[in-house]
Amino acid sequence: MKEKLYIIKIGGALIDDEELLNKFLEQFSEIKAKKILVHGGGKLATTLADKLGVEQKMINGRRITDKETLDIVAMVYAGGINKNIVAKLQQKKCKAIGFSGADANLIKAKKREHAEIDFGFVGDIEKKSVNRKLISKLIKLKLIPVFSAITHDKKGNLFNTNADTIASVIAQALSSKYDVELLYCFDKSGVLEDVENPESVIKNISEGEFTVLKNEGRLHKGILPKLENALGAIKNNVNKVFLIKETELKNHIENHHAGTEICL
Repeated sequence: MKEKLYIIKIGGALIDDEELLNKFLEQFSEIKAKKILVHGGGKLATTLADKLGVEQKMINGRRITDKETLDIVAMVYAGGINKNIVAKLQQKKCKAIGFSGADANLIKAKKREHAEIDFGFVGDIEKKSVNRKLISKLIKLKLIPVFSAITHDKKGNLFNTNADTIASVIAQALSSKYDVELLYCFDKSGVLEDVENPESVIKNISEGEFTVLKNEGRLHKGILPKLENALGAIKNNVNKVFLIKETELKNHIENHHAGTEICL
């Protein structure tokens, strides 16, 4: 029987709220099973860019990462945010260790190719991008990897990479060895039928149901990348995938009924 492994992704809204982050990390630290944390960026990179006078360009909600912006996001994501989370977990007696994808060649990316848009230093990854053996060794040493949203190409270049995708591909890569449960934790109670109604949680979503909801315009655009990555995980042998509210982590681990489950 495979050992249980939780791969948990958190985003900017949580990272930007110190009190909420502390409460979440307390719940995370109490998980007895093996675990990995993946985090996004939050507002700090944009705030710092504004202070430095570096214009931020977005296309369809995606950041264009020029060299100046890359320097900022690498410093903020892999530096300040990552080490702050690691320090808070050490305080809670978690043997956390922070990584970017460049560290020990853990996640190798390719520069995003697009026919019409140059996204700059944005990296795309897939299952084979992940150094599965080394991450497994870290877990065996009872360390808790904490991944930032920075990868590399093994040619000396760093890339800004979607944290939802990082969580999904790590889950896929480790699913052959562990009973992986992937949790996307964010500020909603799950995928909502009505974004204004927190009680309208859709309990289960399959690929077919996702396609219908998307085509009918019934999904908030911010949830689409999470759902696409969640479906990619469940289609590639990740045992369970949920989207849950960050404050419900402990409840979900203990009772397994919070949020939205992604199904085949």
